[in-house]
Amino acid sequence: GNLYVSERLDREELCGESASCSVSFEALVHNPLNVFHVDVSIQDVNDNDPLFLQDSFHLEINEFTSPGARFAVGMAEDADVGSNSLQGYELETNRYFAVEVKETKEGSKFAELVLRRALDRESENSLRLVLIALDGGDPPRSGTAQLWINVTDANDNPPVFSQDRYRASLREDTPPGSKVLNVSASDADTGTNAHITYGFGKMPGKVLQKFVMDAKRGTITLKEGLDFEDTRGYTLLVEARDGGGLVAHCKVEVEVLDVNDNAPEITILSLSSPVPEDAPSGTVVALLNVHDPDSGENGEVSCELSGEAPLSIVASSGGSYKVNNMPGIPILNVSATDPDLGRNAHLSYTLLQGDTTVGHLFSINRENGTLYLLTSLDHEDQVEFSMMVQVQDGGFPPLATNVSVSVFVTDVNDNAPTVLYPHPNSTLTYPDVVAPGTPAGHVVTKVVAVDADAGYNAWISYTLLQATDPSLFSVGLHNGDIFTARQLREDDAPQHTLVILLKDHGEPVLSTTATVSISVAEMVKEVLTDLTDVAPANDPRKHVTFYLILAVILVSAAFFITMLSVGIFKCYKWRQSKELFNSSRSTTYRTPGPFHHIDAVRGGLTPPNFYHQVYLTTDSRQSDLLCKKPFTSSPLGSRQSTIRNGEPGLYHQIVGTASRLPAPTE
Repeated sequence: GNLYVSERLDREELCGESASCSVSFEALVHNPLNVFHVDVSIQDVNDNDPLFLQDSFHLEINEFTSPGARFAVGMAEDADVGSNSLQGYELETNRYFAVEVKETKEGSKFAELVLRRALDRESENSLRLVLIALDGGDPPRSGTAQLWINVTDANDNPPVFSQDRYRASLREDTPPGSKVLNVSASDADTGTNAHITYGFGKMPGKVLQKFVMDAKRGTITLKEGLDFEDTRGYTLLVEARDGGGLVAHCKVEVEVLDVNDNAPEITILSLSSPVPEDAPSGTVVALLNVHDPDSGENGEVSCELSGEAPLSIVASSGGSYKVNNMPGIPILNVSATDPDLGRNAHLSYTLLQGDTTVGHLFSINRENGTLYLLTSLDHEDQVEFSMMVQVQDGGFPPLATNVSVSVFVTDVNDNAPTVLYPHPNSTLTYPDVVAPGTPAGHVVTKVVAVDADAGYNAWISYTLLQATDPSLFSVGLHNGDIFTARQLREDDAPQHTLVILLKDHGEPVLSTTATVSISVAEMVKEVLTDLTDVAPANDPRKHVTFYLILAVILVSAAFFITMLSVGIFKCYKWRQSKELFNSSRSTTYRTPGPFHHIDAVRGGLTPPNFYHQVYLTTDSRQSDLLCKKPFTSSPLGSRQSTIRNGEPGLYHQIVGTASRLPAPTE
């Protein structure tokens, strides 16, 4: 009487989606014969995965969609029932979306996407997520589907120019149709929202008449000719507009460059004609005004008179020129003669314009050859002027001769001395340091100055004008050395300020002053400590003193090594010459007497005032003649002593060629 399952049961096939499933049949029993009604209830097991109707879902969501928006993504199906059926959905972790489970009136569960934060197509233009459907079995079974979310563009980005300001330069003779420049803008959007058109903003009609814009390429082209004298520059307002209506702006500055396209304009302001023949030199005959609309070098003009007339032209103020009958100072007369007669002997003088500056400074009378100076000269600017004067006769063909004329500018005292050290404009002056107990005559520092004049006008004398203690320091009259006038004491003031007066020797005398600061300190460290308190922390010159001291030490060391090397070399040469002298056959000849000596060169006696030593080598063609001044008084010795006081003797060394001399007879 056992009832067996003859084949595998499939509840879903037998009962479908029914919540309960059973199979009913009749069982016949023999002996005794009887019929039984059998009802078999089939229970569900979790043997089916939830399934989505499609493997992937595609959504297009605009980036302007507000957070909180919901999107239905379909429903999964599970053949199981009860707790084994579909229970919910899960979404792959992401920044933008979450999933919620919704249930229909019929009891079906479907997934709904919820936007948690705003999308940005420019940062992420698409998303790929995995949607998971879960049942309630143990263990649970699941099914997946791919979510493809395409973020559609919204016009949330305006165009952006590559530059906020463009600059271009055009010559005023640039022909119309020439390209000025090309502006460029970009838009982070896509599609029609990124389509950019270019144009001009609101500008005066005068500007819009000169330029034209290519709406697609952003190329600005010159439409009409330019005129620097009318307008020297233009500022263009350019805008870029995308397909969504957003606009960006930039400026284009066009500079118009001047071209020398205008001739000077001469206006006669005043004219005196006729001119009396007895009009004095310097009389103004005419007043002219010259104007050139161009600018810079193109607007600079120079005026010259052509033709034969005893007149010259002189620049005045405001572009005006005066015509003078030979103004200025006569400095030279160039004269020539011609042996011809009549017109052939009529001479005219011309200043050849080899140097343009000469024509502005000098002029010549065509009839008599008198050279005039038209303006003042500056010796410091130029000392000498050279020019060519041509004299030409009136014959046909005319004959001419050129002569060179040089004008030398003498100096006048028009420059005051200039102080180089200490610098007069220094904001922070480091004082010179001298230790207490320094003896008198010690040089502490030096005032260095120059004078741009020449000769006697540039000689500078130094005097002490003002001092904290006038008895402590003195200044050298001609060298500017500042030295101690007496020995420094412990009770002397620690800080001293000296005002030095510098005067040249010109007429009139020009002068200036220099201020020198001196500190009396036992050690330099004390002064440096004081300077640290007052000197700014960021002073770029705070290491100057150290580098100056280091430079002095290096220069002194180099000088000492050089002098030592020269001394060693001289000693070596002296020993070499002495050995050569001892080994040679030539001798030094002297008389045995104390007062008279043999003159080896002339073969005679020398006066007692001089003492000659002649060293002649055996084979050398050169000899040294050493003449020593006597210690005794003599007219010659007294004249030589005036050259420099305190010098006991004056030595002259004469080096020349000489042949071997025969030994003199006693």
